[in-house]
Amino acid sequence: MPEPTADLSTEENQADAADRRAQGEFVRGVSGFRSAIGDADFPAEPGRYHLFVALNCPWCHRVTLTRNVLGLQSGVSMDVAFPGRTEKDDPAGENLWEFNPERVASLTGGPLPECTDETATGEGLRLVKQIYAAEGSDERSVPVLYDKKQKRIVNNESAEIIRMLNAHAGALGSTIEQETRPDLYPDDADLQAEIDALNETIYTRINNGAYKAGFSSDQSVYAAAYEGYFTLLAKLEDRLGADGRPFLTGDRFTEADLRLFPTLYRHDPVYFVRMKLNGARILDYPNLWRWLCRVHALPGVAGSSSLIHCRQGYFGRSWNNVVPLGPFRPMPYPQAYAHPELAERQ
Repeated sequence: MPEPTADLSTEENQADAADRRAQGEFVRGVSGFRSAIGDADFPAEPGRYHLFVALNCPWCHRVTLTRNVLGLQSGVSMDVAFPGRTEKDDPAGENLWEFNPERVASLTGGPLPECTDETATGEGLRLVKQIYAAEGSDERSVPVLYDKKQKRIVNNESAEIIRMLNAHAGALGSTIEQETRPDLYPDDADLQAEIDALNETIYTRINNGAYKAGFSSDQSVYAAAYEGYFTLLAKLEDRLGADGRPFLTGDRFTEADLRLFPTLYRHDPVYFVRMKLNGARILDYPNLWRWLCRVHALPGVAGSSSLIHCRQGYFGRSWNNVVPLGPFRPMPYPQAYAHPELAERQ
């Protein structure tokens, strides 16, 4: 029988992954925990579920965005890892997510106030790896959706976590009334098909495309990812400008907007340099810039991530661990996201 086809809006095709990695291509792995809130073992209840995240991680950013815009801050608890992984001299090994609120960030010279201890397992674990190890897994990624009642991992695929949070927002304890709470994936077959199509191309060419450009060691792989990234940015710019729509599918903010936002939020201050995506800034695309500012202004969005964590996480892992301080023109970020008119000055 042929192997099942990957959902390219959720994960990368794994065909010949080992050979592709050996030749210098960045190939993202597949998440192993795929249960869902609403399954028999995981009923939707307020206060039962917990998120383990890192604020520099764009896949976690999808989840923190969803939690915030749906008013789930009190219904779904959360721990935040330090944005830099463990170093070579760590007794547990290097490149591991850790909960260490006392760790000093080189960018600020002090601890980062958003970072927390681990509070969900009852064990006060230091490493995300230990949460997986308790279930016999050698995975180590974030985000993780965790059931505090059963002490079990529910899911570690961000695309699925955001959809289940949206589907069960009321039962999970949203503080926003249903009439005014955003529905990120409305029960409309045509709109869902449009969202799904956008998700696939945005994931492949922008979300994961940024990583393929930044972390592949083969020039041709980088060049293809670079071209695909900016080609799609141009198409999205035209899509927004054709009829002046405020969001990707029209008048309402949906999952497609939410999944695009983390990458574009990082582009000018981080990815332009770190991911070698220096063809243009989002500020150079007037419609996309206004869209970015519009989404950033939505309730809960600005507090869903931190550019300090992003800069520390991406550049703190570079060869010399020095974190760039800019850009400061036309003004520092994220303050620039409060100024949609900046696009008109370019």
